[in-house]
This record gives sequence, structure tokens and C-alpha cells, in this order.
Amino acid sequence: MKKTKIIYWIVTGIFAAFMISTSIPDIISTPQTVDFIVKMGYPPYFIPFIGVAKVLGCIAILVPAFPRIKEWAYAGLVFDLVAACYSFASLKYPVASWCFVLLVIGVAFVSYFLHHKLQRELAIQQAGAGIAL
Repeated sequence: MKKTKIIYWIVTGIFAAFMISTSIPDIISTPQTVDFIVKMGYPPYFIPFIGVAKVLGCIAILVPAFPRIKEWAYAGLVFDLVAACYSFASLKYPVASWCFVLLVIGVAFVSYFLHHKLQRELAIQQAGAGIAL
């Protein structure tokens, strides 16, 4: 369980760091971000909203409580990444742009899988402790 927990926190930390680093330009609406998002066809008022949503999602996956909120956070972050990938592909951006997003989606799935693996291991451990009493 210790090995799984270490790998989970490394992968989840990498995923959260990426998502937070992409949310900061959104929150402060840098000119480059506004130009980029508007060229993709999204309205400018959407930019800070999605940035704050990404930060809140990252906080939710990093806090070791509130499992239902964590589920929704993973879903929301992956939806954001899938939408970005679809936007890149639809607008014929270079393959490297949207393939990188696919890589980040893969990291999100590994984090999500390890989260559930840890939950199962914890439940088994608690059940075993209950039987031993």
C-alpha cells in the first residue's frame, strides 16, 4: 500500500501542477490566453471561469477527504482536457498540441485509478483489522 500511495501522490501532484499552471493565465486573463481562447471560438468571459474551476478541481483532488467531490473534480478536469483536445483537433492545430493533451488525460486516468486502488486497499485493511478484533 505504501508503494501505491507514493506513486499516487507523485502522479496526482504532476497532474495537479499541470492543471494549476494552465489555470493561472486563465484566471488573470493574459492577452495571449485571451487571444488563443477567442480564436478557438470561446467567449472571453469563459476564460477566468474555467481557470477558477480548474484550481478548485485541483484542490479537490489533492485534499484527502470528500470522496464524492473528488469524483466530480476528476470528471470536470478530464472534461476540460477532452474539450481542449477536441478544440485543437477541430481547428487543425498541430498533432503535437492535442497529443500532449491526450498524455495529460492519461496521467489523470492513472491518478484516478490509483486513487481507487488505494481506497480498495484501505477498505481491505480496515476489514482485516475488524476481523482480528
